[in-house]
Amino acid sequence: MEDDREPEQSSWAYLPDVCLSHVFHWLDDRDRSRAALVCKKWSCTMHSGSLWRCRTITFYGQPSRGRTLEFQSALWYTKKFGKYLKHLEIKLSNPYNTPFIKKFQVIMRGLLSHLGKCNSHLESLSIKYLELDCLIWKNVVRAQFIKNLAAFLKRMSNRLDYLNLKGARITLEEGCELLNSLSSLTNRSFISEINIEDFFSLHLSVYSSALFHQTMSKFHRLTILTFNYNCISDELLDILREHSSHSLCTLNIKCHIHDPHGQTVSGMSWANLAKRAPKLNVNFFFERVMKHDHLARILLVEIPVRSISLRSCYFSDPDWTMRPTLTNLLPAYWHGLQKLTLELNNDHELLDNELLQLILSCKRLLFLKVWAFLSVSFMERLLQNRAERKCILTTIKVRIYTAQDNSTEEERLLADIYRKFKYLIDSELNYFVITYPMV
Repeated sequence: MEDDREPEQSSWAYLPDVCLSHVFHWLDDRDRSRAALVCKKWSCTMHSGSLWRCRTITFYGQPSRGRTLEFQSALWYTKKFGKYLKHLEIKLSNPYNTPFIKKFQVIMRGLLSHLGKCNSHLESLSIKYLELDCLIWKNVVRAQFIKNLAAFLKRMSNRLDYLNLKGARITLEEGCELLNSLSSLTNRSFISEINIEDFFSLHLSVYSSALFHQTMSKFHRLTILTFNYNCISDELLDILREHSSHSLCTLNIKCHIHDPHGQTVSGMSWANLAKRAPKLNVNFFFERVMKHDHLARILLVEIPVRSISLRSCYFSDPDWTMRPTLTNLLPAYWHGLQKLTLELNNDHELLDNELLQLILSCKRLLFLKVWAFLSVSFMERLLQNRAERKCILTTIKVRIYTAQDNSTEEERLLADIYRKFKYLIDSELNYFVITYPMV
């Protein structure tokens, strides 16, 4: 007797669409394409727009066969489902010669042209570390790439809400051309977040450029702006106050030793901006700008500073004395500083007492990262103060530099300190402390 019953289906056949879509979300392109062959339902899931809203395409300078296939797949699917795209990230990994850059420019021209025709939903675009000032970018290729990107930004300007061109390293005129593309349709832009850190070539005094000021005056809803200190001037702060004070929340400012940073900026300009933008927080990132007189000219008391990072990048200079910075400059932000990062090669001065006093004076400090020459006893004193609720740190990351190869004794003392404060560390802190030989 024949059995007319239908074969029993796998439980996967009854998986709700939302769950199936979630599973597909975690698959790479290759596995998605294979899964789509299982049945009609899975094939339909493969074509769901929600799966293709975020894409990353990595251009490898010297790719293996596997990475070549990965790149080809990423590019093909980005074009195929480009109409659904909302977030696009382009990465350049080890661009090593002119032919590679030429190929990159040609592929990007085709991709941007395709997306410009089929996509009307793009909200964020990230193309970091283009380094257009490198010799591998020939003038013609460079000019063509900037032209194509500017045309794409112009077409997407109505919906684009986030742009990251960190590390582009282009001229003032080229940079302003790209930024102006965001406002070319209506002469104003309502993009909310821009990252133009290291956007301009080194050594440019952007702060004195009327062209840059005119370009920035077209942005009317900035929420987060990431850029270099060589862009800051009284004029720029006045522009931000006039056009974006109602929305502005964060300024991320990098100051590098090779960028001009000797301009005079008025404390009154900062005060006026802070008054009109009550939600504003400013985060400073200093690289090898360590001299007190340089920092004092930049870190004005009127700035609503939330985070400060001071990095010497392993360089040591007897003229870099951090004591006046820790005792006179940074305490001015006791009411607002929440994050402090210090990476110092301070082999010529011990700063245990000054650093501890600064930490205790900053009533809102939550995050501390220090790489420096410190005594191990500093950690015990810090944790004792934390246990007594004299500070509110929740993250402590310390690398204690030592002048000798063998740090066995220091490691033993740190282990003893950990055991002493184990309950506090395990229950309340994100804690990581090691010793590091600097010989």
